[in-house]
Amino acid sequence: MKDRINTALRSIADFLSSTVKRRLFFIGILVLAALTEFLVLGLARRTFIFYTVDNGNVVVEDRMLKHAKSREGDIIRYTEEMLLGPVSPDLLPLFPRETRLMSLLYRNGVVFADFSADAALPPIEGGSTIGNFRTFYAGILRNFPYVKNVRFFIDGNAVSFENDLETAEIESEFYDD
Repeated sequence: MKDRINTALRSIADFLSSTVKRRLFFIGILVLAALTEFLVLGLARRTFIFYTVDNGNVVVEDRMLKHAKSREGDIIRYTEEMLLGPVSPDLLPLFPRETRLMSLLYRNGVVFADFSADAALPPIEGGSTIGNFRTFYAGILRNFPYVKNVRFFIDGNAVSFENDLETAEIESEFYDD
């Protein structure tokens, strides 16, 4: 038994004596640790779409969000992060800072999201309310492939889009990545 342990330790020492092999070994340990942490935390990459302050161009911001126990929970988490606004100071939030998510329901591929009355106002920083809702709509469809449609409500009143073709154009703009 003692000979086997000595042989194993000698083999390990011989393997680690090479600088290249030692570095590859440590890189492998770091990759394994990162993968383990990723799997234990249960993170998912989500993309958020915002506009730049200077010229209003579309910018995609990626964030790692923890998985919820349900699809509905994942969408709620995404929506709350969207309402917090962008991380970068050069980007505009889609909704006024006071906007809150009152309720969200996911059933049979359709999301029903009810926002506080502040969502009806254009953000102080700029942007159009309907355009921002369309951008948010595209963001939900982009991040959650199982969602077929999104219905928005403000204080219990339905938000309707005048032209569905404009919505389709915005969706295709974000899916062309």
